Amino acid sequence: MTPAVRVPRPLVLAGSVIFLVAVGLILLMVVRPSAASSSDSAASVPAESSVDVGFARDMSVHHQQAVEMAFIVRDRTGDEDVRRLAYDIINTQANQRGMMLGWLEAWGRPKSPDRPRMEWMGHPAPAGTGGSLMPGMATDTQLDRLRGATGKDAEVLFLRLMTVHHRAGADMAQAAAGSAGTEEIRNLAAGMARAQESEIALMADMLKERGAGA
Repeated sequence: MTPAVRVPRPLVLAGSVIFLVAVGLILLMVVRPSAASSSDSAASVPAESSVDVGFARDMSVHHQQAVEMAFIVRDRTGDEDVRRLAYDIINTQANQRGMMLGWLEAWGRPKSPDRPRMEWMGHPAPAGTGGSLMPGMATDTQLDRLRGATGKDAEVLFLRLMTVHHRAGADMAQAAAGSAGTEEIRNLAAGMARAQESEIALMADMLKERGAGA
C-alpha cells in the first residue's frame, strides 16, 4: 500500500487563506456595483425644486383641462374636423399626462405642489381668478359657456379657448425643453412644443373657415 502523503500544516493554512481572500474579492465585485448603482439612481432623481418636477406637475394640470374641453366640444358638435381635433387632443394629452404623473411617482415626488405654479420657469404664476390656475387656462365661467354652447358657437369658443391654452402650454414646453435636467422631460417637452404650435396654426385656419378670429 502506498503510504499517504502528509501535507505540511503551514501549506494547508496558506491554501485556506488564499481561498478566503478569493471569496472575499468575488463578494466585493458583486456588492460594489450594486451599491454604486443604487447611489447613481438616487442621484439621478430630480430635486423637488427642479424644472423637471415643476414642469411635470404643472403641465399635467394644463393637459387635464385641455382634455376636459375636448370632451365637452366633442359632444356638442357634429363637425368632423373639430371632433377629429378633439380626439387627437384627448388621446395625446391624456397619454402624456399619464407619463408625467408616472415619472413623479417614480421620483417619489408628490403630484400636488406646495410651491407656486410655474416657479420653475423663474416667474411664479399669480393666484388665478375664476378657477384659472395658470396662464392660458380657461376660467370656470368660460368652461360653463362652452358646456352651454352647441354647433358652430361651441366650435368657435372651443377653438379660441384652446388656442390660448396651447400658446401658454407651448411656452411652458419650450422652457422645459431647454432647461430640464432629464432627457425624458427634455424630449417630451420639445415634442409638445412642436405639436402645439402646429395645432395653433391649424386652429387659426379653422377659425377663419368659420368667419371668426382668434
